[in-house]
Amino acid sequence: MDRVLASEARGRGFESRRARHSLRSEPLRPGLLPTTLPTVPITPTNITLHASSRVLEIEYEDGQRFRLPFEFLRVYSPSAEVRGHGPGQETLQVGKKDVTITALQPVGHYAVQPNFSDGHTSGIYSWDYLYELGVNQERMWAEYLAALDAAGASREPGAPQNVAFTPGGNASCGHH
Repeated sequence: MDRVLASEARGRGFESRRARHSLRSEPLRPGLLPTTLPTVPITPTNITLHASSRVLEIEYEDGQRFRLPFEFLRVYSPSAEVRGHGPGQETLQVGKKDVTITALQPVGHYAVQPNFSDGHTSGIYSWDYLYELGVNQERMWAEYLAALDAAGASREPGAPQNVAFTPGGNASCGHH
């Protein structure tokens, strides 16, 4: 069954970090107009979890609509457990092909936090980040598959070659 968070995503009060920080910090001088307009807040109007196809569908005010597979969301989690605490500290996520989202909770008026079937719950996905994932999905997925290939790892859960990438041989992230 699909779950919809339309009432949480739609409406007033949503403000992205990009929108809050995009306004000019310096006052305009009289007689001068800005050369660029402020960034419009990127706000979803509809969010649907498609459990059977394992896809999060998200529609935005600007008309963009993205279908983000659960596996893609999991391997690109914005959490420190996946991204690390700085450049070069990313952890390659392996064996996530069959991951599902068991719950999706709103976080304030700016994000959602999925609970994944492998126990990963610490990623907070802002509206901006989900939009970025949608726009760059094809390139990012190709990069992920290339990284798996280069490491000799697999998307398949339980694949023997993945043991080297999971602390203690389990499916958790191992950082926290």
